[in-house]
Amino acid sequence: MASSTDSSRSADDEVRELYERYHAAETDEERREVALEMARLDRRRHADIYAALETE
Repeated sequence: MASSTDSSRSADDEVRELYERYHAAETDEERREVALEMARLDRRRHADIYAALETE
């Protein structure tokens, strides 16, 4: 992974893409899959935040 600035930008882009995919989904199953991806991204972002807090 690149620097935290690059990963933040990447994560923001991922959030936008997932949001668009969620709203474009035609079935509940598609929305569920996108929601699971959103949760994984959210966990990853929280882990980064907690890791940064531990090093302060």
